[in-house]
Amino acid sequence: MDGNRRWAKKHKLSILGGHQEAADKIIEPLIERAGNLGIKYLTFWCFSTENWKRSKFEVTGLMKIFRYVIRAKLSRFAKKGARLGLIGDISKFPKDIQEEVKQASEKTKDNKKITVNFALNYGGRDEIVRAFNKWLGQRPKAKDQRSKIKEQELEDYLDTAGQPDPDLIIRTGGEQRSSGFLTWQSVYSELYFTEVLFPDFTVERFDEAIREFQKRQRRFGK
Repeated sequence: MDGNRRWAKKHKLSILGGHQEAADKIIEPLIERAGNLGIKYLTFWCFSTENWKRSKFEVTGLMKIFRYVIRAKLSRFAKKGARLGLIGDISKFPKDIQEEVKQASEKTKDNKKITVNFALNYGGRDEIVRAFNKWLGQRPKAKDQRSKIKEQELEDYLDTAGQPDPDLIIRTGGEQRSSGFLTWQSVYSELYFTEVLFPDFTVERFDEAIREFQKRQRRFGK
């Protein structure tokens, strides 16, 4: 979801203007469109483990926007059949956000149309380290301390456990790198990069990405 700050500067708004525009006008239509297309999982990377390095003003403002989305938008997502998923280490967020996100996740757990993941305080390497540490903490004491973790075992401890790997990863804003998004899960994902800034990434732009994806030949190493 890249380009919010550049969009705000382009439109002579405060640094938070692009984030608010995305929250107000972009995310909900994309969720609705994805659900209507039969897409079962959609993930928005909202805040990375590196985003704490941004100015105090921006971080505080983002927390206010997260509260706004939780309180004003999640009930609307739920009415559209969306189940709320969460990936990332949310323990570093303010307590009220932690509790409200968990409550929203619980309230929508039976929705089947689409699972919408919000990645909060998420980093791909951080996720893998946390998954491995969970495995170390929960495995029974092995007689053979040389025992190794298997690929499927580690996947069971990832934030996305039980979900399929992403077919398509879209990055807006012109950068052509993954920046650690779903590092483990994305090894065979198709990548789509666009110059469009996220607050301008409309349903029509989303459809363009889907059409491009449909042209790809996926061999999965075969």
